[in-house]
Amino acid sequence: MTMARYRTLMELLFSVAILFQGCESDVKCRDDNGKEVDWYIVYKYPSGEDGLSYLYMDENTNGWKVSKEAINSKSGTLANTLKPLFDFYDRKTEGFGFMLYNDQPPKLPKRQLSAAPASFGHSKGVIMLDKRTGVWLSHSTPKFPEYRNKDFWPNSGNINAQTFMCVTYSYKTFKDIALQLGYIHGYSYDYDIPKTFHQELQSVAYRKGYPKRKPWYSVKTLTSMGGQTFSSYAKYGRFNDDLYSGLIVKSLRHNLYAKSWGKMKYPLPSTCTPYCVNNVKEIKLPKRKFFKSTQDHSKWCVTPDGNWTCIADMNRERSQKKRGGGAICIENFAVARAFNQIIKLCEPCKQAPTNSDAHSIEL
Repeated sequence: MTMARYRTLMELLFSVAILFQGCESDVKCRDDNGKEVDWYIVYKYPSGEDGLSYLYMDENTNGWKVSKEAINSKSGTLANTLKPLFDFYDRKTEGFGFMLYNDQPPKLPKRQLSAAPASFGHSKGVIMLDKRTGVWLSHSTPKFPEYRNKDFWPNSGNINAQTFMCVTYSYKTFKDIALQLGYIHGYSYDYDIPKTFHQELQSVAYRKGYPKRKPWYSVKTLTSMGGQTFSSYAKYGRFNDDLYSGLIVKSLRHNLYAKSWGKMKYPLPSTCTPYCVNNVKEIKLPKRKFFKSTQDHSKWCVTPDGNWTCIADMNRERSQKKRGGGAICIENFAVARAFNQIIKLCEPCKQAPTNSDAHSIEL
């Protein structure tokens, strides 16, 4: 081989290497070490010691593990996952889009809301994506993440227990995710969606795209980059029913233990018609004493007799029947076992389940 041909070959190989490097996406869920994971669930402890410790679980852990990081750490799983967003703040990364939504948004320039109008969903989350992959990080924490700030964690987040669920999806899946977000009708408080991205995603970022006709709910199967299937449940305010007893339990056809905020004005009682939805009143996380639902702002449910677990954004409260919201559910034995094991006290149903009480919806 002549020197000229060798030089040409090396230049070609270098170009191909650069091309493939450019095809690698950084927008993925990441663990405490910055390693890519397909999905994860985080359960933050309430205040007591510091209110910053958390449990972590992903497809490889086979249950909970106590993180060595603090939830607000620059090297913890949240910071590692949010790094593409922080990079965008620095240099407005080309080909990157995001949307932050929260019914209790952080302090915003020229406007401060303690809560979004009730016409918007009771929902909180982060969407980040490029043209290859993206993440949907659903959570329960008010004022998270802070507006355009790498110090992303609000001090108010230390007080109560909170949950987070991150899933990595392909770019094309975000068209369906945007449709689900339309039903949820979350309060978008910061976004930058390139014009070449899904039109449906731009609509929900602009606080549009909500349904105009029945049905007032949507159930979709979403498949992660790693091939894990998730069931996404979303309801618009005009659905006018509880997310758990009115939608999820009727789809899964399994009894549910449901955990929501313990300081509600008009909580919904446990119900069995015909499948039971029992309110979780007390839990015990690993390495921690018992704490009551008044210290726990998380929203989730689990089947006691099946393998389903859902991370949600709604409380079982009367007024929330008329608000949008949703849940991401995974059928996984290890996840369901981990959540069932932390439940220590549930509220019983006042009435016995009867098949004659069943009310079906078309799914």
